[in-house]
Amino acid sequence: MTMMKLLRVYTDETAYFGDRKVFELIAERARDARLGGATVIEAMIGIGRSAHTHRRHILENDRSVVIEIVDDDAKLRTFMTSLRDLKGIGLMTLEAVEIIDLHADADADNDGR
Repeated sequence: MTMMKLLRVYTDETAYFGDRKVFELIAERARDARLGGATVIEAMIGIGRSAHTHRRHILENDRSVVIEIVDDDAKLRTFMTSLRDLKGIGLMTLEAVEIIDLHADADADNDGR
């Protein structure tokens, strides 16, 4: 088990920075910063501070998006400051997570055959 941090960045599919979608830029910057990995999750429904409901409809592209990134605290805090230039980020959260590698025990058992 390893203790790490989880950064969640909330935005929506219609948020652009120039001609690029904000969630794509964040994922790209996470890769360029060599963070542990980023996952972009599309929400079915999202309700923000403004109480506007973002829903998934067949013909609409106004879905909430969450980008999750796991790495150590220092790297994520540095990364968060690198996002200050982006407009369209609704909220960021940072929380402690425990990383569980289900294969680590199996690998150790196989080494001691």
